[in-house]
Amino acid sequence: MPETRPGRFPSIRLRRMRRDDFSRRLMRENRLTADDLIYPLFVTEGSRLREPVTSMPGVARLSLDLLLDEATAAFELGIPAVALFPVIDADKKDLEASEAWNPEGLAQRAVRILKARLPELGVITDVALDPFTSHGQDGLIDEDGYVVNDKTVETLVKQALSHAAAGADVVAPSDMMDGRIGAIRQALEAEGFVNTRILAYSAKYASSFYGPFRDAVGSAANLGGGNKYSYQMDPANGDEALREVELDLQEGADMVMVKPGMPYLDIVRRVKDRFGVPTYAYQVSGEYAMLKAAAQNGWLDERAVVLESLLAFKRAGADGILTYFAKDVATWLK
Repeated sequence: MPETRPGRFPSIRLRRMRRDDFSRRLMRENRLTADDLIYPLFVTEGSRLREPVTSMPGVARLSLDLLLDEATAAFELGIPAVALFPVIDADKKDLEASEAWNPEGLAQRAVRILKARLPELGVITDVALDPFTSHGQDGLIDEDGYVVNDKTVETLVKQALSHAAAGADVVAPSDMMDGRIGAIRQALEAEGFVNTRILAYSAKYASSFYGPFRDAVGSAANLGGGNKYSYQMDPANGDEALREVELDLQEGADMVMVKPGMPYLDIVRRVKDRFGVPTYAYQVSGEYAMLKAAAQNGWLDERAVVLESLLAFKRAGADGILTYFAKDVATWLK
């Protein structure tokens, strides 16, 4: 029998608390609930239209009527907010992204419909130009194809104001232009939208995990062989993310986002520890596609790995998670 001494085995046996369900529950440090979920939804024109996204099994582009049905189901499951991503026809895309701030645009109409029927559901809108540009970039370009900053910010301000006027609760600039948070905040205040929140995609990386999303919104073909390295962050950098977050907070962001999620949980942790502000992470399309494909092949237990992956977001410090699994997760947790 080993000698019993304070501070050592066998006086300390960490497995004691793991023995039974009740004690595991009592010492559990993090919990995942429906309150942690934001449900991304793709919206398109048409009626009773559900267009499957081939690279994202189980995800579809929805016409406004079906969008309302899906959002209602999410709300009834306790999901507090949805995030809208419009998919528009190619003939509405141009170099100036002029459809982005059309008050009768798809995103603006979607916001109005959702807020009229589900006023308590949080509606988050994407403020970025890639669904609206003929070249697939998140901003306006010069004659050399370089995404110009200040003119893009002017356009983003118009887009954000149109969303706020439609009734969006949260505008979420995901473009990574310099100074856009301050410009949007100033414009919102000037127009009386003092309670419109800003969720800043402050640390958005130039990731290879976005492919299925670009298929979903129809920007992949427009982007062609181009890339977004000149404005999205280098995946090698961590300190830079803290600078980006700090600047966005100083400019008036209410919340900050790290994107993608799982490969950047270290950034989530650093942001939360450093700033202590509402911090969110996006389990992006590539993460979804990997888990879904592995589950469909019988290689992984879908429910188990999805819940484990989202709990990892919580453990890293995320206050909320954008995930295409949101509706499934809310159902499982119920």
